Amino acid sequence: MRRGKYSEEQIVKILREAERGDQTIGALCRAHGISEVTFYAWRKKFGGLSVPDVKRLREFEYESAQLKRLLADRDLEIDALKKELAKKW
Repeated sequence: MRRGKYSEEQIVKILREAERGDQTIGALCRAHGISEVTFYAWRKKFGGLSVPDVKRLREFEYESAQLKRLLADRDLEIDALKKELAKKW
C-alpha cells in the first residue's frame, strides 16, 4: 500500500489547525499542499484522535491485515485437503 508523504503526527497537527479556525479549510489545504478531499478523508478517519491513538489505529490495521492473510491461507489449505480427500474416496 502506498505510504503518504505526511506522518500521523503531521496529519493530526493539520486537523488541529483546522479546529482552531484561524484559516478557512481551503486556505489551510493550499498552505499544506493537500486537496480538500484529502483533508476531509483525514478528518473522517482521524478526527478527534490524538497522535498515540492514530499510531495505535495504524498498528491495529496492520495486525488485522496480517490476520486476514493468515485466515485466507488457512482456508486455502483446508480446500486443498478437502479436494485431496475427495479424490481418495
